[in-house]
Amino acid sequence: MTDPSSSERPKAKSVKPLRALGPFLRPYRWVLVAGMVALLLASGAMLALPVALKGLIDKGMTVGDAATINGYFIAFLGVAALFGLFAAMRFYIVTWLGERVVADLRTAVYRRVIRMDPSFFEVTRTGEVLSRLTTDTTLVQSIAGVGLSIALRSSINLVGSLVLLAFTSLKLLALILIAIPVVIVPLITLGRKLRKLSRASQDRIADSSGLAGETLNAIQTVQAFTLEELHSKRFGAAVEESFDVAVTRTKVRAWLTAVATVLVFGAITLVLWFGAHQVLSGKMTAGELGQFLLLAVYAGTAAASLSEMWSEVQRAAGAMERLVELQQAEPAIRAPDHPVALPPSVGAGRIEFDQVTFRYPSRPAQTALDQFSLSIAPGETVAFVGPSGAGKSTTFQLLLRFYDPGSGRVLVDGVDIAQADPEQVRQRIGLVPQDTVLFGATARENIRYGRPDATDAEIEAAAVAAAADGFIRALPQGYDTFLGERGTRLSGGQRQRIAIARAILKNPPILLLDEATSSLDAESEQLVQAALEKLMHSRTTIIIAHRLATVLEADRIVVVDHGRIVASGTHEQLLEQSPLYARLAALQFADIAQTLSTTEEPVAAV
Repeated sequence: MTDPSSSERPKAKSVKPLRALGPFLRPYRWVLVAGMVALLLASGAMLALPVALKGLIDKGMTVGDAATINGYFIAFLGVAALFGLFAAMRFYIVTWLGERVVADLRTAVYRRVIRMDPSFFEVTRTGEVLSRLTTDTTLVQSIAGVGLSIALRSSINLVGSLVLLAFTSLKLLALILIAIPVVIVPLITLGRKLRKLSRASQDRIADSSGLAGETLNAIQTVQAFTLEELHSKRFGAAVEESFDVAVTRTKVRAWLTAVATVLVFGAITLVLWFGAHQVLSGKMTAGELGQFLLLAVYAGTAAASLSEMWSEVQRAAGAMERLVELQQAEPAIRAPDHPVALPPSVGAGRIEFDQVTFRYPSRPAQTALDQFSLSIAPGETVAFVGPSGAGKSTTFQLLLRFYDPGSGRVLVDGVDIAQADPEQVRQRIGLVPQDTVLFGATARENIRYGRPDATDAEIEAAAVAAAADGFIRALPQGYDTFLGERGTRLSGGQRQRIAIARAILKNPPILLLDEATSSLDAESEQLVQAALEKLMHSRTTIIIAHRLATVLEADRIVVVDHGRIVASGTHEQLLEQSPLYARLAALQFADIAQTLSTTEEPVAAV
């Protein structure tokens, strides 16, 4: 999928994108039918008012009988009451329907977006997605609910008024029909321009939202580098650009409204002038003129309302087109039609990389893994070491099936994960990332993400094992303390221990540790390391780490460079056999200095 904010994205040329609302309206078709019935009854009562007015003028006013006049006024009031009742029913039903449809639409789009693979988010800004879920759905809501009702009501009133006008005076109706093209053509022309400006305005709003979201998610970095003013100016420029487009759109819309009002009521005034002369010549009664006058007002109001709603429909069509892009987006990583089931998890944990070559979609010229082959036995602990960019983290990305290799296979328990359901694969893997991600929830809920059905006792036991119980209980509300967005109320080491507790709670057969103790102080690291050793027992573990203690505990150390395995063995073996490992050890592990100085071979000089 291309960047949704790109100017090359296809533009909506009609209201056809609104057809995509069909599947969301279908489950509530009986509600829609009820709304239509209420709408028809309300419109019928409304159109009956001019007929009642004609009878009141031509018959009630001429008989001179108070009882007859009272009867006509009561009838007129009764029709008005029916109109108010059915109009209220129509408003409630269509408003409920609009809210319900948009809620389902938001849920469907979010459900699709949250399942998209990382390559989608490499080219799609989070702010753009949020704008579509909020601003665009609000525009669609106005059409799916009240806007649709207004459009249908105005259409029925316009048609009904024209039919009744024909029965009242064909000559006057002929004048109205002649005036219609004069009114419609300018409205269509201005409407097309408004649609383009509406789409541009929505894009500018999305750009400013994306910029704000990106900045606020890195607020500490912004403030640390004193970039507040720079980003304020950038956001201000984006907002001003959005404002300029919005002002232009508003001007066009204002002109559209003005032109529609002048043309519609100008035509009605001309027709009524002709009608007044018909009454003077005795060809029409006063009641018929009153009926015609009210019907003409209905027709003019309906036509003006339709012209106004047409611009709303066009904006909603542009918004729906953007939502459809997300709702129809297909992730590159998804379960095959007939996924291969993984064997029972008991005794599971075998991992194999078979001649894997991979390039990130955003960096197609750079090979991240090159003919990478490695077998890891169930229960084995393997540590990956190597310089930055060697491909260590890429192995995690492929194992979690965030990407598929360009060639070769990644197997879990003998099954090519490309042939399996990604969710089933990920259920077998526990991850403790280097950059811990906490959610805007309580400490308890953040740990519970490891296993949503876990009990409070199991959550607290996992926290104890991760050396997190002490500081959690010291929080103002203990485990029920809100941790702030992205866990801002905790230190880096505390956030890391929450992540470790989450992995402990999940209790998976495969464990991935990406610098799992990198943010801990010496005392916390010792506690967590002991917990990790218990966690790693009897399960397959892959470690990306630079800390000596973690490396020494591994069954095997794999040295990776430029996407290839260049050496493999124990710590002592690699010190002798791998110059790259010896150099990394000397640079990154302070505790190895004494070992290097006492080694008989001149390893330190390598």
